[in-house]
Amino acid sequence: MKAAVVVFPGSNCDRDLAVAFQRAGADVSMIWHKDTELPGDVDIVGIPGGFSFGDYLRCGAIAANSPICRSVVKHAERGGYVLGICNGFQVLTETGLLPGALMRNANLKFICKPVGLEVATTDSAFTSGYEKGQVLTVPVAHHDGNYNADPELLARLQGDDRIAFRYTDNPNGSMDSIAGVLSANRRVLGMMPHPERCVDERHGGTDGVAMFRALMDQLATA
Repeated sequence: MKAAVVVFPGSNCDRDLAVAFQRAGADVSMIWHKDTELPGDVDIVGIPGGFSFGDYLRCGAIAANSPICRSVVKHAERGGYVLGICNGFQVLTETGLLPGALMRNANLKFICKPVGLEVATTDSAFTSGYEKGQVLTVPVAHHDGNYNADPELLARLQGDDRIAFRYTDNPNGSMDSIAGVLSANRRVLGMMPHPERCVDERHGGTDGVAMFRALMDQLATA
């Protein structure tokens, strides 16, 4: 598996994500946001967490207009896989690769803690390593993780089984306790919790390992 991790000014989980991919067996390239092209043989692009461009403007909006994001969009439109975590989820909504919007947390406070995460579907390369209804413990660290969608979009996400994860105890006010959503072709996932921060027991847990292993298996047979 060939993975590319995009790095923006303010990214702080880029190396964590690269390590998670590498532990799953991927060959990882780090791509600077001002680059215009992804490696030609890349299978999956990772958009990491952090505070791209300081999040001074609507979170992810500036990053979504970086030169590399045009190549990320083309990669996704060709059927390539993309994983956006935390700020990366925000970037994916700003590029239009995922629907909805991430708003300020309902309590208006930054949240940084482990949360319960229920696997809502196993029908994707990202979640196929889990059982439906399985509850994971995954850390969150965000100020703008409150997922919002209009009633029509929310019904469509529910009806199409595109909600990947839900919070067991909603920490931020997200509609339907949504913690992660899939694209229509199920090859783009955006999620607020950080699976790349739970791939090593020494860091407090390994519930993220199955995601990266499942991706490796899926892409190896694609």
